[in-house]
Amino acid sequence: MTTAKSWKIGREIGDAVVKASSNPNRRWYGPHMAASVRAISERIPLVDFVLEIRDARIPFSSEYELLRKFSPFPSKRIVVLNKMELADSLELKKWMAYFQGRNYLSYAVNSHNKECVKNFLNFLQSQVRELHKSGHSGHTTTMMLCGIPNVGKSALANSLHQIGRISASEKGKLKHTTVSSQPGDTKDIMSLKIGSHPNVYVLDTPGVFPPKLLDAEICSKLALTGAIPDDIIGETELARFCLTLLNSSHEYKKWAKLYKSQDVTGSLSNERSTSNAQRKRQYPTDHTQDFIVYDVRRVLYETISAFDGNFEDDISMGELIETQFTALRTVFRVTEEASEFAELRVASKILNLYRTGRLGHYTLEHASC
Repeated sequence: MTTAKSWKIGREIGDAVVKASSNPNRRWYGPHMAASVRAISERIPLVDFVLEIRDARIPFSSEYELLRKFSPFPSKRIVVLNKMELADSLELKKWMAYFQGRNYLSYAVNSHNKECVKNFLNFLQSQVRELHKSGHSGHTTTMMLCGIPNVGKSALANSLHQIGRISASEKGKLKHTTVSSQPGDTKDIMSLKIGSHPNVYVLDTPGVFPPKLLDAEICSKLALTGAIPDDIIGETELARFCLTLLNSSHEYKKWAKLYKSQDVTGSLSNERSTSNAQRKRQYPTDHTQDFIVYDVRRVLYETISAFDGNFEDDISMGELIETQFTALRTVFRVTEEASEFAELRVASKILNLYRTGRLGHYTLEHASC
C-alpha cells in the first residue's frame, strides 16, 4: 500500500488524533465501545458471514483491526468497499485486484444506489447458496456487518433490509437502524432481515476503534473522511487539508470549461439550463445547490491555475489556500457581519462538498498489487 506526498498539515492532524486517542479525558474508548467490542467478539464465531465494511477512499486505513485477533477466522469473511461513488474508479479497480490477489473475497458498493445494493444482495444470496451446498444445515443464515465508525454500515444494512423485503414480497413494518454522518451514533447490535427461503439476517454493529491509535498517517485519513469526530481536529484544519490534497491533484483540470465565467458570483450559462430568473428563486446560502457547486469548482480552478508558487512547498501551499478561502467566502455568501465565524463557515462547507463527492472522486491510498 502506498500513499501520496506526506504534507505537514496531514502529519499535524494525524499526530493530534494519536494524542487524543491516548488522552483518558476525551473518553476515546468509553464503556459503550468496550462493551461493543465484547459483544461483537462473542458473536463473530456464531455467524455464517462477516462483512467487513471499509471506506473505498481509504481501503487500507479503514481496516477493522478487531478481526485480526481471530486466527483461523471462524466465519466466511467478505471485504466490502462502501462509498464507492466517492472513490476514484480506476483506483477502486486496483484495490479490488489487490484483494483478489490475496484471496480475499471483496465487493464494492454504493449503499445509496438501489440498483447497486440489489446487485450486492444477489451476490450475498449466491454466497448463501454456496454455503448450503457445502453442507450448511441451518434454515437461517446470519451475516454480521462490522467496521470502524462512519463507513456506512447502518446505511447499507437499511438498504439491504428494504430491498430484501421488497424482493421477497414480504409484508409488515420495515425496521431501520440509526444512520448519521457523525461517527459513533450506532450504540447497539440490531438484526434486520434481508432475505427469505432461506431466511437471511444482517447484524448491524457499532463502529469501534482500538483503545489507542498509533499511526499518524492513518489517523489523518480517518479524520479527513469523517471517521474521527471533527471536533478533535477542527473543521478549519480539515478543510485546509482537503484543499491541500485537491490542489496537489489533477482533479481540478476537469473543471477547465468553467473558466469562461466572468467573476466569482457570475452565472455559468453554459453549465446550467436555468435562467437568471430561475436562479433568483433558488437559495444562494445553500452550498449544495448545483450553481453554487459550479462556482466553487470554477474558483478553485482559477486559483490553482493562476498559482505560480511551488506546489510541493508547505508554505506556498498555505498561501494558495488562504487565497482560496477568501475567494470562496464570496461564493458561499459569507457576509462581512459574520467575519468572526467566516473562516469556520467556509471550512464547514468545503469539507461537506469534499466528503460528498461534489469536488471530485478521491482515493487517498494506492494499492500496490
